[in-house]
Amino acid sequence: MNTDTVEKTIFSLQSNYLQWKNSSFNDRSNLLKELANILLNHHHQKALALLMAKEMGKPYHEGIAEIIKCAFVCNYYAENGEKFLADEQVINEVDRHAFVTFQPLGIIFAIMPWNFPLWQVFRFAAPAIMAGNVVLLKHASNVTATALEIERLFNLASNGILLILKSIVFNGSDTNTNTLENIISNPLISAVTFTGSTPVGRIIGQLSGKYLKKSILELGGSDPYIIFADADIAHAAKICVKSRLINCGQSCIAAKRFIVHRSIISKFEELVVEEIKKVVLVDPSSTEELKNNLIPLGPLARKDIRDELHQQVLTSVKMGAKLIMGGKIPTTNNDPYYYYYPPTILTDVKKGMPSFDQELFGPVMAIIYYSDDDEAIQIANDTSFGLGAAIFSKDLQKASRVASKLIESGNVFINDFVKSDPRLPFGGIKESGYGRELSYFGIREFVNIKTISVSI
Repeated sequence: MNTDTVEKTIFSLQSNYLQWKNSSFNDRSNLLKELANILLNHHHQKALALLMAKEMGKPYHEGIAEIIKCAFVCNYYAENGEKFLADEQVINEVDRHAFVTFQPLGIIFAIMPWNFPLWQVFRFAAPAIMAGNVVLLKHASNVTATALEIERLFNLASNGILLILKSIVFNGSDTNTNTLENIISNPLISAVTFTGSTPVGRIIGQLSGKYLKKSILELGGSDPYIIFADADIAHAAKICVKSRLINCGQSCIAAKRFIVHRSIISKFEELVVEEIKKVVLVDPSSTEELKNNLIPLGPLARKDIRDELHQQVLTSVKMGAKLIMGGKIPTTNNDPYYYYYPPTILTDVKKGMPSFDQELFGPVMAIIYYSDDDEAIQIANDTSFGLGAAIFSKDLQKASRVASKLIESGNVFINDFVKSDPRLPFGGIKESGYGRELSYFGIREFVNIKTISVSI
């Protein structure tokens, strides 16, 4: 798509926005409910799940779960959006009234990643559209067909009357700064949202600031999972492995660093190994469910992602980390489009190693030892990221205090893995970005919070 075509698309979206902003909450709610119904239709679910499997290697059943979650967020905002954006009375006096109203901004430019190609879009688009905005979507180049399918689904939900989400497709690099600047600088673009890597997030943040556009950035993470000495070790091991392997570890909120008390390290590692032995590499397009408590693991999305991850592992081992499982690229698969990497465990990981300092975007567990609680918290916070974290302990009062007061991140889960939920605000601090998605915080990010004061 060339520059002229993009400008025409933006102009067309602006016309649609001027109609959509004047629609009723009931009309917006009905569209989102219809979209949810479409997503819950078995035919659409199967087609979408197979499409994601083909484009980026997501196992079929993980794709189905992602689609159902997208329907959930549509229904959530359909049911709650009007309440979240209701006018708020602030002053009610004899000679003066004042209230706050929440009005849409316009066209929101969304730059989305490939790892959750449906959910990343829907978790932003559902509240933005319920608020009366429209969306210009620039998806990752390796999920182009999924991006176009998302546009088709929105069009289907509105019966083709008003296109409120438009996908744009480019050839070449996803991070072409000139291309991004041409779009962000367009006067009809009101705001920008980006989910992806921290380096690209810096570019988006700079361009948004240059043109004074509101922006939300949800970037990388190196989530620490602290396993205190009093934790239920078997439960912690099971949850930690599950979190590390979701989406083949290609998630910004996957467990990345496992900070384990020295007194339980042998038992924890033993249980983690037992869990990982249940893992089976699967064809992502297979619709068969695994039995006997086995854990399915699909391929990484691209060869370059696998190669970079493997190099991070090799460098960490060279620097002193111990490889106790995995760490070898499989040679048995003949399909050049499937880039598998085995579940890998590194122990004795220390600061300065890639497995400590960098985000490992794949199924690699980095286990770090600690001796006392203060050291565990220091290790957890010793990162440039601040997206998610988890704490495992039977002392819930202590865990809650550490989570709320001492851990530097936007999300902390206790005795569970980090996950996004439409009912809870989601986002990070530090180099994991700024702003919040989901809940009533998320729907209020892309509105004009307008004060109205009336003298009587």
